[in-house]
Amino acid sequence: MHESVCDLLLDLVQNSIEAKASLIELSFDEDERQIAVTLRDNGCGMSKQELERAKDPFYSDGTKHRQRKVGLGIPFLLQMVEQVDGTVEIVSEKGKGTCISFVLPKDNIDLPPIGALPAFLLPALTWSSEYEMVFRRSLKSGDNLHRYEITRSELADALGDFRSASSLSLLRTFLISQEDDRD
Repeated sequence: MHESVCDLLLDLVQNSIEAKASLIELSFDEDERQIAVTLRDNGCGMSKQELERAKDPFYSDGTKHRQRKVGLGIPFLLQMVEQVDGTVEIVSEKGKGTCISFVLPKDNIDLPPIGALPAFLLPALTWSSEYEMVFRRSLKSGDNLHRYEITRSELADALGDFRSASSLSLLRTFLISQEDDRD
């Protein structure tokens, strides 16, 4: 089960990687009322029939995880969105890619914590697939709007030799503590 929205995002990014996406774009926009997320990839995409089956938690095509008989990323997303009275749209085209957009109202008591967004990116650095990820975040509070954008390769370059698993673990712990201090 997912403890935070970031855990869910990490699953969706992993789905894109497993769909052989070379480009993953993730936008996370937040204001006082809601969180709007869009994940777009250029992976293998799904037919309408495959997309319907992907919504079934007891379905797996058996090609990605031969031992696993369930696929839970999209079903967990749908469950979370329904639980908090949000909205979701999934558009996919075979051979073109998939776009998942969802909106979560922040005033719903069942909304899980967002989690540590900067720390969420770190596991994606250690996955060996060749892909680029663009992460865009905007946070609007009153009249103030803060935005940043970073790519997977920019983050990897910035970390340089500190990109080992133990260094990333320490950095992740630090980033999570920074996010916790803001709450």
